Amino acid sequence: MSDLTDISNIGPATAKALIAAGIPDAVTLRRMGAHEAYRALLASGERPHFIGYYVLHMALQGRPWNDCRGGEKTALRGHFDALVGEVRGPVLTGIDAALREIGLIAPQSSSRS
Repeated sequence: MSDLTDISNIGPATAKALIAAGIPDAVTLRRMGAHEAYRALLASGERPHFIGYYVLHMALQGRPWNDCRGGEKTALRGHFDALVGEVRGPVLTGIDAALREIGLIAPQSSSRS
């Protein structure tokens, strides 16, 4: 498939998603970095998932996926939320998420400049 799966923590499904997002190989992924690669994944239609975001960071550092903890994980969560907000609009939680789910809050357009 691709040398992407040679990177620890990146399996065939993630490699396939990365390729579909325009990241064909490990060299390209390393050059982009985890944050921008995840931006490409979101732009290609992947659903946001925080674990996938920090696993990608750990993979590019050669660390086990579950090595992300404490302040580092908190900081990455802030970066993830900001990225999702840039690409998809604000992440709604609580009552706002429930109201959007039942159609009382209009969905935001995913096309942002």
